[in-house]
Amino acid sequence: MNPDDVLRSFREELSRVSSPRDLEGLRIRYLGKKGIMRQLLEGLKNAPPQERKELGRAINEAKSSIEKEIEEALSRIKERQRQVDLTLPGRELQRGNIHPLRRVYDELVGIFVGMGFSVETGPEIEWDWYNFEALNIPKLHPARDLQDTMYITDNMVMRTHTSPVQIRAMQKIGRPPIRIIAPGKVYRRDPFDASHSPCFNQMEGLAIDVDVSFAGLKSDLTAFARAVFGPETQVDFIPSYYPFTEPSADMVVKWKGRWMEILGSGMVHPQVLRNGGIDPELYTGYAFGFGVDRIAMIKYGIDDIRLFFENDRAFLEQIR
Repeated sequence: MNPDDVLRSFREELSRVSSPRDLEGLRIRYLGKKGIMRQLLEGLKNAPPQERKELGRAINEAKSSIEKEIEEALSRIKERQRQVDLTLPGRELQRGNIHPLRRVYDELVGIFVGMGFSVETGPEIEWDWYNFEALNIPKLHPARDLQDTMYITDNMVMRTHTSPVQIRAMQKIGRPPIRIIAPGKVYRRDPFDASHSPCFNQMEGLAIDVDVSFAGLKSDLTAFARAVFGPETQVDFIPSYYPFTEPSADMVVKWKGRWMEILGSGMVHPQVLRNGGIDPELYTGYAFGFGVDRIAMIKYGIDDIRLFFENDRAFLEQIR
């Protein structure tokens, strides 16, 4: 086959190429190490001596033409791929969704802010004094074992509850009235199973003034429960024990025919007030705390806390 025939054959094949992949195959077929042009050059030694110079020139010219035309064809293909076909239907943009925990978190904060509470935050790595001792939980107290603490040093822990913000808020605000909530992450050395997680979200509440009473605690928490679960929600308080409140009570709500505990509460212990710089002879206060994850599980009928952390799109899209 002479160079003119090769060039003619190449152009016929090039006219049928429509993708970069096909074009690359054509390039290899003609210009590769074992391609047609290499075979023509190697065949020069078999040509008559007087024809070799002219034949070599023709082969090189054909090779240059093929290289140039492949380069131009690649540019044309890329340009076509960049063009937008306005007749095609548009691509549907998927809308994002607020995570169920964040949705409940924002709802709860909104309820308490509407009741006159302000939001306070504190560090997640906390001093032992704020996390335990200032809350009337001295060293060797059984409550420390119940919380399965993760220690950073002998005097520093991953906070096990948001209650340390109570002390920090008292020190920061100083003289009552104080009316705050403290939402945030807390950490415990718990197994990761259907009902436990080593990291979860909690919300603490604190109210201190000259006339704060247990009746006010019950009234505010009942209003909160009915804002979350519905205006007809039944509420009850069961005597309990917490080192930082006295008296203490757990609040239960009737939800879909079942009584369920949702939070712990009580009147702030006088020693906790003293540790926060508040005179218990002049002021009283109440406090409460609950797991945001647990509220979300109850509200949405979720029976496995791990679903919140698995980033399963099918699960997350169900709650909007």
